[in-house]
Amino acid sequence: MILAASLVLMQLAQNPSPMTETTRAHPRLKQVEPAGRRIDMRVGRLFLPARFKPGGKKPLIVHFHGAPWIAELAGELQRTAVVTVQLGAGSSRYAAPFREDPELFRKLLAEAREMAKTQFDPVILSSWSAGYGAIREILRGTLPPVGIRILLIDSVHAGYSEAAQTDPSDMAEFLDFARLATQGKRRMAIVHSEIYPGTFASTTETADYLLAKLGIRRKAVLRWGPMGTQQLSDTRRGGLRVMGFAGNSAPDHIDHIHALPEFLKMMR
Repeated sequence: MILAASLVLMQLAQNPSPMTETTRAHPRLKQVEPAGRRIDMRVGRLFLPARFKPGGKKPLIVHFHGAPWIAELAGELQRTAVVTVQLGAGSSRYAAPFREDPELFRKLLAEAREMAKTQFDPVILSSWSAGYGAIREILRGTLPPVGIRILLIDSVHAGYSEAAQTDPSDMAEFLDFARLATQGKRRMAIVHSEIYPGTFASTTETADYLLAKLGIRRKAVLRWGPMGTQQLSDTRRGGLRVMGFAGNSAPDHIDHIHALPEFLKMMR
């Protein structure tokens, strides 16, 4: 009976949270279009800020899901090139093109390099919400010979196994990368809210899964974060950082994408 009930639960759509936020303010960035060049690519769009100088070796931000202008604003502030990829709703939409063509990520980097006349290293992969589907597929392939850094903003979900636990098969690639980060071989930051979808593993549950597998205990904190967020935990080991924030409503989720420029500063 328990197993049957769990399987039925897994087949349901996400339960929308009935919670609303009436205490904490949710400030938002002012929408702007930073000055610079925008070039359409086979997947996504390359943004070169007006202050970007071609040549040499520079970092590249590749951001999946969320308002492109926010990622471009972050690029302008850091004088960094940005590729924004918007493929619609649902992680499967982001996973599909990288699953169908395992070389797509390499092609994307080569195309950006040619257009910008610049060698990009390191490459910062960032995602918000459903965008993690692309990053997981990229990690399943052979990574190019550049420094890869990962920023996951309220983003990693997973299915539930039959035991109603986070499904390991959905987390394997993130766990492998996180383990390398703890050894100082990679850099990875995970930021999550307390939103509980109910029918699949939340970003809190997936972060807890990674920490448990790595034998790392959360460190509790209580302080203000970017965009008026309230930070509850800050856990670090080597190049891995996991940051937990209060909030279980839709505005709390939106807070995280508006804080992208601040979170990206951690990846320098």
